[in-house]
Amino acid sequence: MRDLIEHVFIQTFQHPLAAAMEDQARLSLTELGNLGSHIAMTTDTFVVHPLFFPGGNIGKLAVNGTVNDLAMCGARPLYLSCAVVIEEGLEIETLFVLAQSMKAAADHAGIGIVTGDTKVVERGAADKLFINTTGIGMIPNGINISGHRAEPGDVVITNGYLGDHGVAILLARNELALEATIESDTQPLNGLVEAMLTCCENIHCLRDATRGGLATVLNELAQDSQVSIQVHESALPIRESVRGACEILGLDPLYLANEGVLAAIVPPEEAENLVKVMRKHPAGRQSAIIGQVKEGPAGRVTLSTTFGGVRIMDMLVGEQLPRIC
Repeated sequence: MRDLIEHVFIQTFQHPLAAAMEDQARLSLTELGNLGSHIAMTTDTFVVHPLFFPGGNIGKLAVNGTVNDLAMCGARPLYLSCAVVIEEGLEIETLFVLAQSMKAAADHAGIGIVTGDTKVVERGAADKLFINTTGIGMIPNGINISGHRAEPGDVVITNGYLGDHGVAILLARNELALEATIESDTQPLNGLVEAMLTCCENIHCLRDATRGGLATVLNELAQDSQVSIQVHESALPIRESVRGACEILGLDPLYLANEGVLAAIVPPEEAENLVKVMRKHPAGRQSAIIGQVKEGPAGRVTLSTTFGGVRIMDMLVGEQLPRIC
């Protein structure tokens, strides 16, 4: 086990705190304090099937997913833990490739993988590999982003195409025969959020649209803030290939998981300039204003359709696609 940890993880992650091979990572309070007054901490477990899919893999997804959860409160991601549960029989080469992918994703996001844990279970007790990551970041002084801060008159913005990750997983499972290649949108969003905060420190809400998709995220924000949200279907960025796949399978792209898409709620006077800034960042080139926050009824999300009607966008009940992250 020590050889496995040293040769696969320690040598690949290349972080001095992890290389010490202690049971914990010792973080500097002085360094943390210089970056802000509040620590943000999150944890997530990844069980995606299959391990590799168009545009990414479970390792890249684990890093980006945790980085994005930190970024949604405006935090700067700093440290990451990595715990893996390995099924007996998983090829070492596969594990090594995934570890390299985690290292590349961590470098891209500017976060260090500093501690972890490794467990091997008997064949059949897990599906090849499960990964848990815990992230720590610092929230800069003066930043107050919360799901309870949406106000009537605010504007809803998103940064990218919807549903790409969910359809990419379908393709990887050979559940859908499409000529077009659709890749997962998995990417770190902390750089985009930092760019957003440079021009608009008063962002009210941020949430990454993962499980349950954009529709579920907006329902959560509407409930938490006790407001109503109206979305315009014509403004939603959805690829035609994704839209077509959803029509064939009876899925709704608004409820499909995304791994590189956020929903932002901001004051109306900040919206136009913020979208311009977002579009200059690689993770925000499809940024668009997609809706408005209204007074009520509290907790309701509606969609203005391209046919001129209005329908309610409920919270997702059940799981359209299991094990997508």
